[in-house]
Amino acid sequence: MSKKKLGRPKANVTRDLRNDLLKTSRDLLNEGGPAAISMREVARRSNCTHQAPYHYFEDRETILATLVTEGFTELARLLAEANDLAATENVRSALVASGAAYIEFALSQPGVFRIMFRPDVCNPLRFPAVQEAGARAREVLERLNVIVYGKKASPAFATILWSHVHGLSCLMIDGPLGMRFENTTEKELLLRDVGEKFADLMLKPIGGQSLKI
Repeated sequence: MSKKKLGRPKANVTRDLRNDLLKTSRDLLNEGGPAAISMREVARRSNCTHQAPYHYFEDRETILATLVTEGFTELARLLAEANDLAATENVRSALVASGAAYIEFALSQPGVFRIMFRPDVCNPLRFPAVQEAGARAREVLERLNVIVYGKKASPAFATILWSHVHGLSCLMIDGPLGMRFENTTEKELLLRDVGEKFADLMLKPIGGQSLKI
């Protein structure tokens, strides 16, 4: 199957068209999911020629891969900042902040978040940058695992930490939990309370030895 040739972007030296195309794609993902994105629709919503997106992206999956790569990169950065609180404050602060950062990222970019873990939408095997960005995010999670549990850190603990924040994010975005609140304040209060209680549970003594908090 022949690939489309790169097009020529609409002439406007003052405009960052590539960034505009990605912003439009994020908006479309938030509004209608992956099915809402097509090269022609992205071009129409970005007010450029229908061939212009091909100058920057080979196809729609390349756009999705770019958004996923950026998503993992941003998530890794936010989690790394939270992890650093273990040194400047304490382990508990790092654990609470890490959970809050993950959930806030998901709620701020729901469309991108939904496809970051869906290889049927964006196949990581086709895009090395997606694999690399995803690996960096996992490394940051593993660092939190070691920060919290030290020598007792294990894949099981890492999975518990990830399942908590990922599951809560999904319940907030697409599940009934997100529809329970009349305003943002109520939602934020619950998330803060859940994060604090989760940290208390995770930092309880293991095997008769207290964790450093």
